[in-house]
Amino acid sequence: MPGDTNIRTGRCHCGAVHFEVALSDGFSSIRRCNCSYCRMRGAVVVMAEMGGVNILKGEDMLTTYRFNTRTVKHFFCSRCGIYTHHQRRSDPNLHAVNVACLDGVSPFDFSEVPVMDGINHTNDTGKPTRRAGTLRYVPSD
Repeated sequence: MPGDTNIRTGRCHCGAVHFEVALSDGFSSIRRCNCSYCRMRGAVVVMAEMGGVNILKGEDMLTTYRFNTRTVKHFFCSRCGIYTHHQRRSDPNLHAVNVACLDGVSPFDFSEVPVMDGINHTNDTGKPTRRAGTLRYVPSD
């Protein structure tokens, strides 16, 4: 498991985009989502407050993707296509950051990752966010 330092650096795959992030709650907020986009993207994310993601290099290389309600900005490198972070729909004051982009961190560092029910998103249902399940990683010997 990565250390609990809340300030992390990260980058996209090709190195065109470098950023620094202040994690809101360390790795305690780790999660995945089962909505159509997240299911295909497969990223494990952690949270940062609005303003907690500071692009150090390559801001001009970032592009955005919006779907469905078009309210969420999903940021990714226009050169290598790697998703770095997005502004959350259920709480626009938070960014979700791709842990695979953080230096020294891998999604496989976490044995269990909660999966949130984005198919039945709280903004659509008016109900509290529901946990859909748990993603488990069990390394082989």
